[in-house]
This record gives sequence, structure tokens and C-alpha cells, in this order.
Amino acid sequence: MYSLKQVYVGKFDAANVLQLVRNEKPTFSHCVPTILQMLFSKAEEIPTDFTGWKIVSGGASMPESLAKKAIQKGIDLRASYGMSETCPVICGGYIPLHCKDKDIDWQAKARSRTGMPPAFVEMKIADEHGNEVPHDDHTTGEILVRAPWLTQGYLHDDERGAQLWTGGYLHTGDVATINKHKAIHIADRIKDVIKSGGEWISSLALENYIGQHPAVAEVAVVGIPDTQWGERPYALVVPAIGKTLTREILQDHLQQFIENGQLSKWAMPEHFEWVTAIPKTSVGKIDKKEIRKSLAQ
Repeated sequence: MYSLKQVYVGKFDAANVLQLVRNEKPTFSHCVPTILQMLFSKAEEIPTDFTGWKIVSGGASMPESLAKKAIQKGIDLRASYGMSETCPVICGGYIPLHCKDKDIDWQAKARSRTGMPPAFVEMKIADEHGNEVPHDDHTTGEILVRAPWLTQGYLHDDERGAQLWTGGYLHTGDVATINKHKAIHIADRIKDVIKSGGEWISSLALENYIGQHPAVAEVAVVGIPDTQWGERPYALVVPAIGKTLTREILQDHLQQFIENGQLSKWAMPEHFEWVTAIPKTSVGKIDKKEIRKSLAQ
């Protein structure tokens, strides 16, 4: 007879969770990225040894900067992907054994990547016509999926259910790229992509690059209406404790990603707002709907 110990947190409180980590020494957990960020921020006040903790993260895209922090703290982190309609996990991070000794930058990129589907899951990245995009890790498309356990529709909403399964695949509403190893990387939610001057800007990519600045504790990017360009990116930034930020500092930081081709020059935000907290949903995800609503007022 084998058993394992389970530790239930109850209502989330970062200080309480850190105390449980110190006392109970859990070996496996799962959470959304914002929860992990909150734990790391609180750990500056309550020193905690995270070594050996295995964490599967989902519910939102894992920023490379946050993945790097986790690695530095000794956490074995993997990103995963799913949604309520997929019950839930349909993709997960995978690090081959021969790659476990790669440098931290490679590890952060690989561990923040959404990964590959498990057995019985058929997945493709497709354009608006349902055609599969090249496996070049550059061309974007929507994640389409089939598996035996996916929801077949919505209660009392046949029309929405039919739209969900257009072309025989479940349409996730997530935009991603795929590489030659068939590992996907989510670029954004379709509804969160910023269309500026006819060009698409990934809010998640901007959040990832802004979040790599050491003085940034947390960031969220949304599109706001612009009379000239249609939409422009707007960044809400929580500075790290004791740090000072300006628009010029972050624009200079982002310029390096533009110069090396990782970020398009038209993606540079003009609008930054310094906040003490970013709106979250009840499960700890960044609430971009609420952010857009508050900015529109």
C-alpha cells in the first residue's frame, strides 16, 4: 500500500504558502504564473528554500524571465496548456535528457514553451482557412485540437458549439507557432493580439521582454484605441520593491530586442503606467478584460 501526503492551501495568501513550503516541503505543485511571481516577491521578505520543488504551470503564458527566476531558485518548472473545454491539459513542456545540462537561457526558453501534446491528442497550428502553417517557429496560426475527451458543445448554445468545432477541430482561440520538433509556443490569445497600423503585435511577447528588466516585478500589456494606428500597446508595470522605473528606461531596455530582430520596431509602447498591483481573476490570471474596461473609463 502506497500513499502520499497532500497539502491544501485554502484561500491563497503568499506568506501562508511560503510557510507551508518551509514546514511541509512539498515536492510537486501546480499554479498559474502570477501565483509563482507573487511567491517570489514575498520570498524577498520571507526567505524560502525552493530547491527540488517540481511545478507545472498553466492557465496563462509563462514569461521566460519568470522561468529563469524559478530555475535560479532550484525549481523544476514546466509549462503546460489546456482550457476548460479540453478537460483540461492537452499539451506540456518536455526537456529531453540530453538537454538537461543546457545553459540557463536555453532552459528558460524551453521550460516556458508550451510543449508537445500527449498520447491521443491531435493538434495543429492552422491559418484562417484551416491549413497547417509551416513548422518554422515563426509563422503564427490558431491552435486546433482533437482528442477523445474534448467537450462537444455548450449547454443551450448550439451555434457557439458549432463555431467551436468548425472544420472538425476544436478551435482554442489561442495563437501559436510550432517548431520542427512539433513543440508549440503560444504567441497570444486571438482577442488579446494588438493590431497596430495593419501589423500584429503580441501582448505576451511584450510582457515577456518588459518582464526581463530586473526592476520589473510584474507587467500586463493590452491594446488601446488609437486614431492613427487603430490600436497601440499600453503597459501596466509593477516595479520591484525599492526600484524606480521610467518610460525611457523600459524603452531603452526594449530597444535591444528590436535591434536583434526579436521585436518589431512598431511594437515599442509609448504608454506605460506604474501600478502597485495588476487586476487578477479569481484563479490568479491577469484580467485583461478588466484592464481594458478601466482604461476605457
